[in-house]
Amino acid sequence: MIDFQLITASTPSEASQLAAASQTAQQGADVRFIAGGTTLIDLMKLDVENPKQVVDINRLDLAKVEKQADGSVRIGALVRNSDLAHDPAITGGYPVLSEALLSGASAQLRNMATTGGNLLQRTRCPYFRDLAYSECNKRTPGSGCAAIGGFNRIHAVLGTSESCIATHPSDMAVAMMALEAVIHVKGASGERDVPIGEFYLLPGSTPQNENVLKPGDLITYVTLPTPLSGAKSHYLKLRDRASYEFALASAAVVIQIEGGKIRKARVALGGVATRPWRSLEAEHALEGKPPREAQFRAAADTALRGAKPQSGNAYKIQLAKLCIVRALNVAAAQA
Repeated sequence: MIDFQLITASTPSEASQLAAASQTAQQGADVRFIAGGTTLIDLMKLDVENPKQVVDINRLDLAKVEKQADGSVRIGALVRNSDLAHDPAITGGYPVLSEALLSGASAQLRNMATTGGNLLQRTRCPYFRDLAYSECNKRTPGSGCAAIGGFNRIHAVLGTSESCIATHPSDMAVAMMALEAVIHVKGASGERDVPIGEFYLLPGSTPQNENVLKPGDLITYVTLPTPLSGAKSHYLKLRDRASYEFALASAAVVIQIEGGKIRKARVALGGVATRPWRSLEAEHALEGKPPREAQFRAAADTALRGAKPQSGNAYKIQLAKLCIVRALNVAAAQA
């Protein structure tokens, strides 16, 4: 690990100003925020991240879960994953988020990891995390992608490009995608609200750019819209072992059933895409239809229609379909 300067910020504005000096907020940033540190410290130890300054934001007043007058919930960026998973506002109104959080990492890591940090998790692609492999466009733009034609069992089948097939690892972000969360950002030029569906970028030819954050941008809050009346949900994670493992495929589903038909549906996938993946096609295939397994299978087929497997991960297509169907069956059974 290289030498760096540790600075403590007292306000969001101070933190934003300190980070604004960096040339980028993406891979290779000169300034990084640290809260729980569950991703950043790992990458600094591996020399994948080498910031010159690390800004400690743990003193900021951003660790509350607050119900709003309109029925929505505002989650501070520093709320720890364990606290969020067990908060009554979340377990009562957004159980799919609680399920997703509790399926991630370990209890010790959930006690440290934060909401903002979880949204910004970096890929677990071994070619990105190991400097022994020189070909990684996400780490070194223009160097190539060793995973294409290499070991790619855990890699993405949706949202990929010729430059990168790395998966996004978060469980929480998948549930938030299904819940249509809004991410609040404070930057050097002011504040802005970013729908989570617009927050993450596809790799394209610039996989080093993972989201819309700019130098000085600090995630301050996440807002969850008012829960759909009578909606049922489920988060299902399929992985190699039962705990402390990343998803091979996961699904977060929310369905609202009225008059024997699905009035509204939300379907998001994890473990199979380069970003938390919402399938509008699957949602459209479900809405207006009865909550039957045949409809669920048709929606799952639609969700994976554009999948592009590699040599070692074609199994993910069928796995993801089964995951969607099972999650929808569980949600529908609650209704």
